[in-house]
Amino acid sequence: MNEWAPIAKEYDPLKAGSIDGTDEEPHDRAIWRAMLARYVPNKGVTGDPHLTLFVARLNLQTTEEKLKEAFSRYGDIRKIRLVRDLVTGFSKGYAFIEYKEERALLKAHRDANRLVIDQHEIFVDFELERTLKGWIPRRLGGGFGGKKESGQLRFGGRDRPFRKPINLPTMKSDFYGEGPVEKRERSWSREGARDWRTRDRDLERNRDKRWLERERSWAWGESNRERERDSKEERSRGRERKDRERKDRERDRSRERDPKKQRDDDKHR
Repeated sequence: MNEWAPIAKEYDPLKAGSIDGTDEEPHDRAIWRAMLARYVPNKGVTGDPHLTLFVARLNLQTTEEKLKEAFSRYGDIRKIRLVRDLVTGFSKGYAFIEYKEERALLKAHRDANRLVIDQHEIFVDFELERTLKGWIPRRLGGGFGGKKESGQLRFGGRDRPFRKPINLPTMKSDFYGEGPVEKRERSWSREGARDWRTRDRDLERNRDKRWLERERSWAWGESNRERERDSKEERSRGRERKDRERKDRERDRSRERDPKKQRDDDKHR
């Protein structure tokens, strides 16, 4: 517990499936699948993994030229690899960008995350496939991040860091910038700890936003129930009105038949 950090330094599928990295049993089948997987990084991938960025959540219409235009502002780019479907040739929504210098890499990692390109807010992180020990990709049940709707969130990455366990005592750590500047400068950028205070504020804003959405959802649900009640009452009133009209018509017919029957009786007398 004394070595706790918000960013995983080694990939463990069991810990990645836990919000604070303390689970002892997997809570979904995908974690089991990741624990049993034996993944070997693609040997066909070239380039320096320590100078490569992973860029995700791209607009499917975004091209290599657009990425080069957006990321070249941070430094000289050696190579851009936009991942495409082998059959259709369409973009899969993520890419890898290799820089010539580490300074450019760190600057892009710091400033390009959440940049909007072609109306999409992108996600930027270091390449993990070849740099993080034990890495298991998302398709095998691993990875980081994920959507709540899937029920398979993964923690310990830049997108969803581990939360501090409740029983963990407060301690000084270079991870939060309490050590020498020279020692922490690279580790901050490498492990994504530079903006945790900003992320805490964002989490608070997101929490307030979620509550607003929930209140709107509840209000919408209540208005729906009111509309349903009004609709049922309207249908009930409509049926009652039709019943009254039917009874009135039957009463009028009965009245019309009674005088005619009386006249027929008088003729036969």
